[in-house]
Amino acid sequence: MVIDSRTMESSEDESLLDQESEEESGELSDGDLQEAFAKGLLKPGLNVLVDKTKKFANNVEGLKQCLAEFRKDLPWAERLDRTSLPAEDMLSKVEGKVPAGTNGELNAQDDFQREMFFYRQAQATVLEALPLLSKNDIATKRPDDYFAEMAKSDQQMQKIRKKLISKQMILEKSEKAKKLREQRKFGKKVQIEVIQKRQKEKKAMMSAVKKYQKGMTDKLDFLEGDQKAGKDSSGGSKKALNKKGPNAKRKSKDQRFGFGGKKSGKKWNTKESFNDVSSFRAKVAHARGGKGGKKGKGGKPNKRPGKSVRKKTKGRS
Repeated sequence: MVIDSRTMESSEDESLLDQESEEESGELSDGDLQEAFAKGLLKPGLNVLVDKTKKFANNVEGLKQCLAEFRKDLPWAERLDRTSLPAEDMLSKVEGKVPAGTNGELNAQDDFQREMFFYRQAQATVLEALPLLSKNDIATKRPDDYFAEMAKSDQQMQKIRKKLISKQMILEKSEKAKKLREQRKFGKKVQIEVIQKRQKEKKAMMSAVKKYQKGMTDKLDFLEGDQKAGKDSSGGSKKALNKKGPNAKRKSKDQRFGFGGKKSGKKWNTKESFNDVSSFRAKVAHARGGKGGKKGKGGKPNKRPGKSVRKKTKGRS
């Protein structure tokens, strides 16, 4: 008899699948049910799983015994426990209201009432505990020279300090760089404005020159430049120079040529000038001992030699 290997493999796969399906479903197989029936575990009728009711044990005596075993009769300074009723609600008393929780009517679901009850209970406990602490010589205030022990070592604190200093230096450098960038932007802006102003002035001067060349105007104000605003080449104002007075060159020219204006008719004689002889000098008028040139022997002025004599002397030289 020849058995195909493929049929054997398929039967084995089916049996494995049946076992897996039974395990997944959680139900007992036929063989398990037969074994349970043979042992008398199965009873006639439907088998229904019934949950047993859980019994809660409230062993009060056992709890008291356990409490008595680990309870120790220690002084209050070692225990620092206190159970107190809430303090009196002064606000409700002033307003004439009945404070909540006095008659057991505290609503635990009301957050405000619950928190106020805890607050007043803690307040009453503090008021009762402070006298007991002072009675047992337990300090309740921190001394002035109290130094708390650091949780970190000095080395760790030095590292933190260095890190904080480095962060501060980085922030200062960034602020300085920011200020420099702003200054550069401002300087560049000012430079651009100055260049634009110069270009504008140059353009205006060139247009004025062209107008003058074409004969459209006869003014030469554009040649003065910045002196229009009352400034000279050295940067000082003309008014300041006028206060100081003219220089020596200007004074000599004014003395020699006058101050401009009308010059014709100045030498005309009038009745007053004709009668005024205060400036008359007889010696000068009649050439008597004037400022004449060199004088010869006897105080007489030397006469100029004639032309023929000058030619002879010239030829000798």
